[in-house]
Amino acid sequence: MAENGEMKNGPIRRRSFLHGSVAAAVTAASLTGGTTAGRAAGQEGTRGTGASAGLKAGAGRAAIDIPASLLPLDGFTTVQDDLCVRILLLESAARRIALVVLDLTSISAEAITAIRATISEAADVATADIVVTVTHTFSAPHVQATSSSPAAAQYLRQIAEATSASVAGALADLRPARVGFGTGRCDVNVNRDVRTADGWWLGTGEAGPSDKSVGVTRLDDMQGKPIAVLVNYSVQSSVMMESVMASGDLPITADLAGAAMRHVEKSYGDDVVGFFLVGSCGDQAPAFRSKRYIIDKDRNWSQVDARDAGWILLTVQGERLGTEVVRVSETIEASAISATSPLRLLTDSVTVDTIAAGHPTGPTTTYDFTSNGTAEVPIRVLTIGEGVYVGVSPELSTDTALDIRKNSPFKHTAVMSMLEGGAKNMAESRSYARITYEAMDSSYAKGSAETVAAKINAVLHSL
Repeated sequence: MAENGEMKNGPIRRRSFLHGSVAAAVTAASLTGGTTAGRAAGQEGTRGTGASAGLKAGAGRAAIDIPASLLPLDGFTTVQDDLCVRILLLESAARRIALVVLDLTSISAEAITAIRATISEAADVATADIVVTVTHTFSAPHVQATSSSPAAAQYLRQIAEATSASVAGALADLRPARVGFGTGRCDVNVNRDVRTADGWWLGTGEAGPSDKSVGVTRLDDMQGKPIAVLVNYSVQSSVMMESVMASGDLPITADLAGAAMRHVEKSYGDDVVGFFLVGSCGDQAPAFRSKRYIIDKDRNWSQVDARDAGWILLTVQGERLGTEVVRVSETIEASAISATSPLRLLTDSVTVDTIAAGHPTGPTTTYDFTSNGTAEVPIRVLTIGEGVYVGVSPELSTDTALDIRKNSPFKHTAVMSMLEGGAKNMAESRSYARITYEAMDSSYAKGSAETVAAKINAVLHSL
């Protein structure tokens, strides 16, 4: 049973399905890198000059089926609740854009190529106009190279099938739309950096910075009926991370993001899809975790596991975040986008210094952060009316996101991590001085986060 009493792997709400040979063809294209036939070079991103200038939107959702025959997978032995693929199609004037959110920890370049091919083939979206991100749940099998094992190849096929069903639903749902924005506040995240007797480590850092704001976007049809609710919040979905049940099982779960979106979707009914866009999650953990670090009065650290009792922590925090999302959503009045604030998607990049990525297993007071080269950090910017969604692959920290939002010229700014498969942490400069987990776990040198923030702000001001 799932933590909310529903059967695990039970019916999933979604808009429509691909049937028969169509589904097979789309799935096959996703695994072979197929592209939309007839799209000439240099024409990606266009859909013809006769399209309406108004906004259209459609949303779909489908579960990733993980059969018992595929388990154990990456150490996971059972499915507690479904991992989903959620797809939002947006269209205005001569452009169609897809936003893909998967309930995964991270995702490989091979899988992203497959997902893009599936969506491009099914919905006539240029591959450059498909934004892929994950909710960063730590209780999901990693997507390994298909050549690594038959199970890894099958797992990707299951993801591709869910993508096919989700994009079919979004395409069938595509209709004229309006958009509105709101902001709330929810206290289910906490800074995870704490000082121990041996240096800075992971725990509950109540005194550290933590962004409690909840950014909410609601897309409605022209009759005022919600199509999708987008949520931007800064937290890792790690309530049940590495928590082993009394039975010895390590369960798969969409964790906090999944629980919150299920609450939103249940509140609105079958025809609304919730999208969790993870924010500056590098230094932000759920306030209450099943397997967690505790610090005593002498700053000694240890770890405990609540095991099966952890599900109530997930349920309560998911409900709390989901309830605030619905409350804010109900205050939003959606309106049409104007010619001066159109639908846009652009990609830029910035060069930063790199270091050798570490594998921290405990706190320390000494560490070598010597730069060993440079790397390009892609930046993706999506604008919808008065709102902008800007993101990168690395996990940003709170101070970085707050700086971006503070300097943004847009009325509503969502800062996202874990785009395009995700990457290691990109900590703010203070973390390198403290030698935190985020700094040791990073492959980016001190100052990289500040460089990225400055570049993002320059891009936003240029729009």
